[in-house]
Amino acid sequence: MLQAQSTNAVTRCGCYVSFMKEVNQSSSGAHLRCRQIVPSDIDAVIELLKEGFGSQHSRRFWRRMFAALARYPTPSGMPKYGYLLEHVHRPVGVLLLISSMAPTQGGWAPRCNVSSWYVKPEFRSYAPLLVKRSISERAVTYINISPAPHTWSILEAQGYVRYADGLFVSVPMLSAAGPEETRIVPADSETNDFGDQYDRETLRLHAEFGCTSVWCVTEDGSHPFVFVPRMVWRALPCFQLVYSRSIAEFVRFARPLGRYLALRGRPTVIVDANGPVAGLVGRYFEDIRPKYFKGTNPPRLGDLAYTEASLFGI
Repeated sequence: MLQAQSTNAVTRCGCYVSFMKEVNQSSSGAHLRCRQIVPSDIDAVIELLKEGFGSQHSRRFWRRMFAALARYPTPSGMPKYGYLLEHVHRPVGVLLLISSMAPTQGGWAPRCNVSSWYVKPEFRSYAPLLVKRSISERAVTYINISPAPHTWSILEAQGYVRYADGLFVSVPMLSAAGPEETRIVPADSETNDFGDQYDRETLRLHAEFGCTSVWCVTEDGSHPFVFVPRMVWRALPCFQLVYSRSIAEFVRFARPLGRYLALRGRPTVIVDANGPVAGLVGRYFEDIRPKYFKGTNPPRLGDLAYTEASLFGI
């Protein structure tokens, strides 16, 4: 979750409980309310986010992000943009959500990526009110894939559990040879009739958002992969794996995928991991971009589909 760097709300675990007590007891909170963001709020919310993030992101970036969310097929009944904290009809806090339906062993389950947030300094004691409302649905699994280090303990106090400890930076074309006769087919190919409907739609939509979406086709079937272009340490151009059926499938096809991606100028691929990944050449970095979830359906490694990473490149 991207948090405006100037925000300093709730910096220790115990503060979360005490702040909630303050919110419930303070009479000034009577003029505040939390509600879902609607299209008519967008201009004011963009100004609020620009205030919080400053030069880190431009107004053009935020307009592009909201335009993407507007055309993004949000599941029925789930927040289209997220929530705002409103004081006398004026937004003073915002928390963006990206909603989706994710496949699970038991069928389908709602999932929300908790994304960028900011609360004006004079209302920061009420930030827990915004957070509590935004992550209150018990049937939803909430994920936070970009928490600032000083918020890790806060997330744990809110009930989040870490599911990815760090990143593995790999050079996949140096891996052992994969299956013979592997064909790599772009998702926008006219012959794209591979996989099931969810995989086809995931690859198609992410390609529209600028990701590299491909199928690895072998005798035993077709295997979907989505990568987003990134910069590591602002110097190393690479791809990030944002969708596969498993990390094991990426390892299996690492060499042909690595060659394909290297021809597109980025031979390095970063992968969410909990340690060194057997079968990949590279290096593991612990406590770099750890990821958290809250709910009953833990995300799997290698699946950042329909999140700020895959849709907006954050």
